[in-house]
Amino acid sequence: MSYKIYGIKTCNSVRSALKFFKDNNIEVEFCDLRKEPPSSEEVKFWVDKAGIDTVFNNKGAKYRDLKLKELNLDDNGKFEWLCKEPMLVKRPVVVFDNNVLVGFKEDIYKETFK
Repeated sequence: MSYKIYGIKTCNSVRSALKFFKDNNIEVEFCDLRKEPPSSEEVKFWVDKAGIDTVFNNKGAKYRDLKLKELNLDDNGKFEWLCKEPMLVKRPVVVFDNNVLVGFKEDIYKETFK
């Protein structure tokens, strides 16, 4: 099975996820969202699997900087912003076996990947 992790190296949740995989000898492919923004097809796959409110990060600095709260975005608006601005993606996004897991919770990772 192959695992692909989307995130940024400076994100603590991404670092925790990468450490989890390393500590458990699970090989992963890392995609830096800053260097390789996801395609709209990839974003759509994540949203279809995990839900728009799981993938869309409305707690991060980028969300505040862009003043998106004031726009009161619907799901289509959130999707459009995710495609335009990858820093709005909640991290990490792990794609595996036609599934998607968003965020890092160690107990869920242990249950899912061990």
